[in-house]
Amino acid sequence: MLISFSHGMKRLVLWGLMALVVCFVIWVDSLVYQSGMVDEDIYYAWVEGKRIASGENPYARILSGDMRMNQKYATYFPLFYVLSALTQGIGFEEYPQWISLWHRIFLGFEIGIGLTLFYVFHRLGMNALGFFSSLFWLFNRWTLEVVQIGHMDFIPLFFLIASLLSFRKHAEIALLLFSLSLGLKQIAVFLAPLYLVWIWHSPGKRNLKTLLSAMAIMMSVPALASLPFILWDAEGFFKSILFSVTRYPSDHFQAASVDVYLGLIGIPAKVPMLLLMTLVYYAALRRSIGMYTAALLVMFAFIDFNSVLFRQYMCWVVPLIPLSICDVLRARGNEGNENPFGFAAERGEPKAF
Repeated sequence: MLISFSHGMKRLVLWGLMALVVCFVIWVDSLVYQSGMVDEDIYYAWVEGKRIASGENPYARILSGDMRMNQKYATYFPLFYVLSALTQGIGFEEYPQWISLWHRIFLGFEIGIGLTLFYVFHRLGMNALGFFSSLFWLFNRWTLEVVQIGHMDFIPLFFLIASLLSFRKHAEIALLLFSLSLGLKQIAVFLAPLYLVWIWHSPGKRNLKTLLSAMAIMMSVPALASLPFILWDAEGFFKSILFSVTRYPSDHFQAASVDVYLGLIGIPAKVPMLLLMTLVYYAALRRSIGMYTAALLVMFAFIDFNSVLFRQYMCWVVPLIPLSICDVLRARGNEGNENPFGFAAERGEPKAF
């Protein structure tokens, strides 16, 4: 009874400390956040929602452009734009009201990522690493930068992390969560080949039908959300989505990628990045690297070699850094049978799809 009580008290203290961390996060975010910023991308997400609410196609503007110069086009899949329109339709019409609502939602997902990271390592009996991972995510400069500019990256990033963590036990759910992440913002699209590799390694399901089914699930949310806009104006929609590939290089740091120095523009400019990613895909296919490490390397390749780099991109690698430690633990055989990743006791293979 004493041992059980002590264990319960320990868990109570741990989660009490996390509650204090959450309170501190809310306070810090109130200091960092700058409301009413109209020169950031989140403002234009409100604008696109307003266009939808008034019956305008947010993707039509690009038809008057040259596919090179950025004019704040609608370049995401439409799910968040639709959510923007819906929240305006229920009364949050003006931008200050709208962003105030969404700031609270973004804060919830930011905290959700921090609690998830803590829980992962708590389940492994590594509470110190759990606190480190949570604090590392919540208070690093890139997370705070996204808080300051009020952008929406925390939502798709949360669903990406949830997808990665659930894959080994529930592959179908993981693919759907990944699809939801892409539907909100397609930053993680380059992880799609990794998901196919992991499905290919699922025992007893190594066939084309399984891969096609996995691809269908990954495409489901973006496809369903996009279909009305494709029917509305297919040319405008596809040009808007492809604009991120064809546009001139741009970054917030005055740190050009290698393609700029090579004089490459558009699709050729993506070749160095894709070559590096292909090496990661091959390593994953050979099972040379673990799931979280592979995801981390692909996202780092995107950040360091993509010709376009904005501040909000940087936070996408932060949660993957501590999660990659889990691959090291698995390689050393320290994970055990009961953990949130569903590792098999000997080989750590994903369960059948």
